[in-house]
Amino acid sequence: MDKLRRVVLAEDHAIIREGLHSLLNKFPNLEVVGEASDGLGAIRCIKEKKPDLVILDINMPKMDGLAVVHEIKNDLPQTKIIILTMYKDDEYVIETFKSGVEGYCLKSSSFEELKLAIESVFSGKQFISPEISERVMEGFIESHRKVKKKSSWDSLTQREREVLKLVGEGYKNREISDYLCISVKTVEKHRVNIMKKLDLHTAASLAAYAVEKGLVRR
Repeated sequence: MDKLRRVVLAEDHAIIREGLHSLLNKFPNLEVVGEASDGLGAIRCIKEKKPDLVILDINMPKMDGLAVVHEIKNDLPQTKIIILTMYKDDEYVIETFKSGVEGYCLKSSSFEELKLAIESVFSGKQFISPEISERVMEGFIESHRKVKKKSSWDSLTQREREVLKLVGEGYKNREISDYLCISVKTVEKHRVNIMKKLDLHTAASLAAYAVEKGLVRR
């Protein structure tokens, strides 16, 4: 890794972000060029800085990490993404790799493991924390052996999940409209579709569902 690589950190906990920044300064060929504390800020920062690597949390305010991955991989497909999260669930790991990330690291990982993840993705390989790799692979194989009925969650589009997250965080339609740069009428249409697909009929039940699915922290 001789070439200088530009990095953006997207993590909503300031103390973790600062710790990561400090650790990455130990890499002679890495330069942290931007930081973000929520998903929308991450997208703005990444599009402005056009980094070589993004280290990204899954659960962030305003827009989650999966939505950020979809947006960035669409606009900047060459940007490498390593997810750094506490989530060990198979569904998160599989969904992020399907979305195009190159690495999945747990926050319980050592500095050496994060270093290995960074080196791996820049050498063109995918990386997954050894703690979860075997179990996730077994789950992935098993899921392809069975024909699964599509769940209500699976029926939601990426945009509907983004709207659901913001509803769960307590934002009103006008605020959601501003955040996602769509009309209020479109937000209302998404809410109707979400309620119909999930068979939920109040903002409180949508918020509870968003928490259950890990879109919003308790």
